[in-house]
Amino acid sequence: MFAPRDPDEYLLDTERRVIRVRRHWATLVWDLFEAVGLLVGLVMVSYLVPSGSGWVVQNVLWYAGLIILIRFAYQVLDWYVERVVVTDKRFLITSGIFTTNVAMMPITKVTDLTFARSMMGRIFGYGTLVVESAGQIQALNRIEYVPNPTEVEDAISGLVFGDKKGQQQDRFSMLKARRAAVGKRKAAKL
Repeated sequence: MFAPRDPDEYLLDTERRVIRVRRHWATLVWDLFEAVGLLVGLVMVSYLVPSGSGWVVQNVLWYAGLIILIRFAYQVLDWYVERVVVTDKRFLITSGIFTTNVAMMPITKVTDLTFARSMMGRIFGYGTLVVESAGQIQALNRIEYVPNPTEVEDAISGLVFGDKKGQQQDRFSMLKARRAAVGKRKAAKL
């Protein structure tokens, strides 16, 4: 009932899954610092409250700490459930614990793919993919905290823009054809 659906259930029979990843764990770092900071603050305030007269305040502080822990557990579970799936036909991002959200974009709509890695991204192994389509802002415009971003970017580039090796061979054959055409023109002038 509350279990999220597997992202593969949204794929068509004719689709081939190329990539299926969850965002890098670094996306949880700020949430972890926030939860730890709030808990440390609550403990410090708890020690400042007089022990004899502040039992109501102590209980409120400890219940607030429990709420902070539950909130952090929810954020971790939400991260765990979210998946980025790339097939040979479309991009999908599935997210949500109680309500499943599925954002999709066809591969054929992609006009540009930008890949960026910050210094922290290079250290911890994540990056950002910016997927642009023909003049429209899509739901999948910016995919942050992608693990192994060079491999993911290579796979997506291969899908969107064709085989890289095949493109290089075509490029070299075009250069050879151009040189041959220029050579024939020079020979015709003589």
